[in-house]
Amino acid sequence: MKVIVPPIKSQGIKTKLVPWIMELAPLVKGKWIEPFLGTGVVAFNSGYKQAILNDANPHIINYYKQVQDKTITPALMKLYLDTEGDILSKAEENGYVHYRAVRARFNTDFSPYDFIFLSRAGFNGMMRFGKKGNWNIPFCKKPDRFAQAYVTKICNQVSAVSQIIKPEPDWVFHNKSFAEIIPMATANDIIYCDPPYYGRYVDYYNGWSIEDEELLFNLLRETKAKFILSTWHHNDWRENDMIQKFWNKFNIVTKDHFYHSGGNIENRKTVVEALVCNFDLDHITLHNHEKNATAKEKQLELVY
Repeated sequence: MKVIVPPIKSQGIKTKLVPWIMELAPLVKGKWIEPFLGTGVVAFNSGYKQAILNDANPHIINYYKQVQDKTITPALMKLYLDTEGDILSKAEENGYVHYRAVRARFNTDFSPYDFIFLSRAGFNGMMRFGKKGNWNIPFCKKPDRFAQAYVTKICNQVSAVSQIIKPEPDWVFHNKSFAEIIPMATANDIIYCDPPYYGRYVDYYNGWSIEDEELLFNLLRETKAKFILSTWHHNDWRENDMIQKFWNKFNIVTKDHFYHSGGNIENRKTVVEALVCNFDLDHITLHNHEKNATAKEKQLELVY
């Protein structure tokens, strides 16, 4: 499967996991629904003509809505990156002066072009915002970050997703709570959830709490749609407590995956990724960790 890579960059992006996710996902007649869109890489590779896509981060949604209505085009993105990249390469403090200027401008005007600049020139590919919604990631210290080949790569990614994103009302973008999105799903839809990973580095706009995890569990337990949830299962140090507390009531399949996220060395090792779902997994290898499916589809009407 050739994976379409989106122009927004962030740690934890699911690019290498997309084939695995899509192998698991059953075909449905309805919509593809994502309460946690993130970079959009899974949605853009889902193949669905109708979608409801949401994220708590307003800058992600604003960016893709402007790609959708052709306000942002590959040509305009190239002009912007060529201009800003040239200034960056000549700026004082090895480029940091201009990075700070773009960051300050974004925190005032919230330009979607500046958003891409920061997501590509920020330290270690991180996307982090302060309590007031301001971008607070430092510079990657690469004044030549926007070399011509890199600009071309980004613009090609803009072009690719612009051809995938359908106009409204087929594809609808929202900036709401996930709790408002999941109840929109019908029995004919499929929901893919990629929430922040509780207990690990949280690179997310609003953070993530155990109360959020429990609310998500309750909403997915009640939905009539099929769902897939991405989370982490365990690593060399510890297990994800949320698996035992919530998610092992559904079917689970696991896979080794390397994440390079955050500043802690613990978060820069192989993690066992988990996909949780509410449908049969008879056609899926449960991986080398030999975790058995805990329930069949007909058994997933849980009673509490």
